[in-house]
Amino acid sequence: MLREGIDGQRVPSGCAVSAIFSKTGQRQNGEDIIRSIAMMHDRSNGLGGGFAAYGIYPEYREFYALHIFYEGQRAKEACEAFLERHFDVVDQQKIPTRKTPAITDPPMIWRYFVEPLHTKLSESQLDEDTFTARCVIRVNAQIEGAYIFSSGKDMGIFKAVGYPEDVGEFYRLEDYKAYCWTAHGRYPTNTPGWWGGAHPFGLLDRSVVHNGEISSYDANRRTIEMYGYQCCLLTDTEVITYLIDFLVRRQGLSYQEAARVLAAPFWSTIDRMDPAEQARQTYLRSAFAGMLVTGPFSIIVGFTGGILALNDRLKLRSMVVGEKDSTIYIASEESAIRAIAPELDTLYAPRGGEPVVYRLEGGR
Repeated sequence: MLREGIDGQRVPSGCAVSAIFSKTGQRQNGEDIIRSIAMMHDRSNGLGGGFAAYGIYPEYREFYALHIFYEGQRAKEACEAFLERHFDVVDQQKIPTRKTPAITDPPMIWRYFVEPLHTKLSESQLDEDTFTARCVIRVNAQIEGAYIFSSGKDMGIFKAVGYPEDVGEFYRLEDYKAYCWTAHGRYPTNTPGWWGGAHPFGLLDRSVVHNGEISSYDANRRTIEMYGYQCCLLTDTEVITYLIDFLVRRQGLSYQEAARVLAAPFWSTIDRMDPAEQARQTYLRSAFAGMLVTGPFSIIVGFTGGILALNDRLKLRSMVVGEKDSTIYIASEESAIRAIAPELDTLYAPRGGEPVVYRLEGGR
């Protein structure tokens, strides 16, 4: 079921990330992002692939879209009972899939469009996002066989055990249109392959795809769990997702500032900054010391209205960024960009620890 891998394979290198972002908000279907990530097939091993897409549910844009894996009917009934107690469920349906020979033993895959019940929200004295995030974490930690793997508004995550191009075919991504697509191939380095553990990881509208390995996983996990998060999947990318959610949503940092926490400059670099910048960076390093992420990594973070790309401080994992007119392309390899955009206006490799952030023009 959910936790089965493919022939016990484990490949400690590889991984591929890719993204397409339209600054004008123009939506396109999933064909290009599938072609891009498929170009890096040799970086994958079939233990996991997935995509995140933003702007795909305009008719339900005011509601949280919960994508859920179920191991069986009992888990589905328990989870739906929980949802009925906490949310107004305005629609629910199986997520459409097609039979794909390379994708085997799928769980039950459903989606629900919900909003918190006003009575529950009032009793909790929480805002909608905090209430929903806590409910997602409770389901994943307490209801055996149920896993909410996507929970944002007007966006969705689609992932499975398999190569990413097969995952895209399985989920019929040609039928969705998004202004932002992210993709991942392979699987977290130190955990067995299962459907819930494939990338992207998400909480509310923030989704993370990650190439590399987080050496500071245990320290980061202990830190974030002090703030009410529960790391159920024993994988480093889940921790990165929660760190970003905490820093941006709960602490009010910008994505650039959050990146300066995760991949903080060395103290020797801070010493050479001008006084104002030095004071701010000293505060970020000191206040959130347990959230410094070490190890080789490149990550792409999708969020409503924007995208963030970030390498580790030493740039031990590859990442390139291309621009063509109003479209942004990010990938582990230049070939994955050229496969869908042969002619570019600019192409560059961000420096280690340098946050690259793009947003929709005009705040749309």
